[in-house]
Amino acid sequence: MKKIAVLVSGGGSNLQSIIDSVESGYLRLKIAVVASNKEEAYGLTRARNHGIPTEILRHGDYPTREEFETKLIETLDGYGVDLVALAGFMRVLTPLFVNHYHQRIMNIHPAILPSFPGTHGQKQALDYGVRFSGCTTHFVDEGTDTGPIILQAIVPVLPDDTEESLGSRILKEEHRIYPESLKLWSEGRLLIDGRKVTILPGARTKD
Repeated sequence: MKKIAVLVSGGGSNLQSIIDSVESGYLRLKIAVVASNKEEAYGLTRARNHGIPTEILRHGDYPTREEFETKLIETLDGYGVDLVALAGFMRVLTPLFVNHYHQRIMNIHPAILPSFPGTHGQKQALDYGVRFSGCTTHFVDEGTDTGPIILQAIVPVLPDDTEESLGSRILKEEHRIYPESLKLWSEGRLLIDGRKVTILPGARTKD
């Protein structure tokens, strides 16, 4: 069974959707560890509530990003993980980390990439005046939300939307497509070819 590490910095609602999908049998993989750069991250509590090992590595304890990531790599490799899933991990990863886990880091972003990368994707969408927004799962490369796209879900932007209301509706879709993307990966059905991800026959896609 394949093993994943989940990195969190905050509440960890996407982590919870992954945990629920594993416990229901939808996802046939093991969450080997949940790690965070913030000891107060509620995602750590979610993991402990389900008996999942946790690790805390405070980035402020390390002089450079590379030294922090070297320790993080050492920690995750100690659990023998096959993939790293980012679930609200609020650190920009350097090439050191990205290259070590080449094509083995998955992320979810609250916008339809390549539009509105970086932080506050929901606010960016509202400020721009788009009619539709949504979320995207992708493999991580050295850019900011520029890696090969796996799945996307569309959410309409309503006239009276706020960042919070739009974000809430997008989050529901995040909780759906992140486990689905991990399922496709765990079944070996994601083929990366340059910028494109091909979903091999038998994959379950709804959108």
